Amino acid sequence: MDEYAREPCPWRIIDDCGGAFSMGLIGGSLFQMINGARNAPKGFSRRLKGGILRVKERAPIFGGQFAAWGICFSTFDCTFVHLRQKEDPWNSIMSGAAAGAVMVARHGPRQMAGSAVVGGVLLGLIEGMSIMINHFASSQFRPIDPRMVPEDPQALDQQQGQSDSKGWLG
Repeated sequence: MDEYAREPCPWRIIDDCGGAFSMGLIGGSLFQMINGARNAPKGFSRRLKGGILRVKERAPIFGGQFAAWGICFSTFDCTFVHLRQKEDPWNSIMSGAAAGAVMVARHGPRQMAGSAVVGGVLLGLIEGMSIMINHFASSQFRPIDPRMVPEDPQALDQQQGQSDSKGWLG
């Protein structure tokens, strides 16, 4: 079995939700620590306390927002896998667009459309970069065509040396 294989769909939703919460909590903690320290009064201990207080107040909210997006995205991804009967980058792109639209549904259809476009484009860029990186990483493991390699590599060097000495008229 592939070591990078994902969980089956019902469990994938929970796994992605937890991963998104963790990512939002860690990233939110860093961001909120800097923001809280920057807005605190002067002095190292005051800035440290201000940063820690801000992390306690806001980082769980940030993690929860990431978790909501993660569960929404993963649910759409599993739905598209089930409906289309295949796993390909289009599922992720459509899931990003759908999750983006659902997350701003309270703001109206115009904002839903804009957020769907942004979500689809971002996921398209992520999937495109992933495909490109996989392509370049796997190209080094492609087998070499035996017809293209000379049996004696030194003969190839000697042959190139003779053709260079003749010049373009020779």
